[in-house]
Amino acid sequence: MEDEWTFVKKRTAAEGAVWVNQDRSRFKRTGDRQLESEAVFQERIAALGYPVPIVLESGSSTGSDPEGFFFVEPSLGPASLHDAAWNAVGGACGPMPDAVVDAAAAVGARLLSAQARHAEPATRDALNAWVQQAGWTVNVFAENPDLDTPRTRAVLETALDRLAHTPLCWSHYDYGLPNAFPAGVIDWQHHGLAPVGYDTYPALEIIAFKGGTKGYYATPAQRARYTAVLDETALNVLGSKPGRHLGEFLLIKCLFFLALMKPADLTNTDKVLKWNYRRTLFTMGVEQYERTGRIDTAAFPSLDDFAAQPEHCRTGGA
Repeated sequence: MEDEWTFVKKRTAAEGAVWVNQDRSRFKRTGDRQLESEAVFQERIAALGYPVPIVLESGSSTGSDPEGFFFVEPSLGPASLHDAAWNAVGGACGPMPDAVVDAAAAVGARLLSAQARHAEPATRDALNAWVQQAGWTVNVFAENPDLDTPRTRAVLETALDRLAHTPLCWSHYDYGLPNAFPAGVIDWQHHGLAPVGYDTYPALEIIAFKGGTKGYYATPAQRARYTAVLDETALNVLGSKPGRHLGEFLLIKCLFFLALMKPADLTNTDKVLKWNYRRTLFTMGVEQYERTGRIDTAAFPSLDDFAAQPEHCRTGGA
């Protein structure tokens, strides 16, 4: 019997949608021909040992759209690690369970190991392309031209200088707890080359960019515990610890989390607030990195704390 599909969500910043079958054992992704390259990529990294769903079926979509494409993959489980953390704190603000941290470390180590085993030497052109693609810099600076300054560009150049000898690997670009399951990693839509460690090391740090609205956070001890597992994996495969470049990785995440944030309707106060909040985190991240070569996401204000400040006290305002 042919599967009946129920709509789940639209794809992010792309044509198409995600669908699930009746018993939630399979997911179907539909879209334009860009989705075809995603399916091919996912098949390729699965063959390299990346912990990703296998592509069960793919082809041209039926109907009136000649450019349509779909692929089907198995479910990796009923709950992502984000869901597990969220459910554990019950919507309140609290530390995520250690069991979720350990699960994140385990799947992160599997991904990091596969990436490191198939790494390749970095080039400046490839690093520049990573900043452009993973950081969505064209969009970020188009929406926030006041942030596109010689100072910002100099900080980015410093980061690339420090990454010059870190090998590159095929990466997710949007890796985090919502895309991670104990069985593997989903949603490889925005993939590309990145320095080894870019996906995995920031995974607990980037929770702070959500402004405390995710309900859970990672404690310093949990972040150290998570990083230790990745360091051990990286040492075994690479002989080095790419986590030393966490500052560089988070600098690009400051760009990524500001992308597509400027609202079309500037009278929408909630969306304008979130946009200015992300602008502030970007500014804080650049200033921290410029001073210390690190970015301390624990120093970021929550969205509520930011909203409570008088407007003239906020940094990064439009």
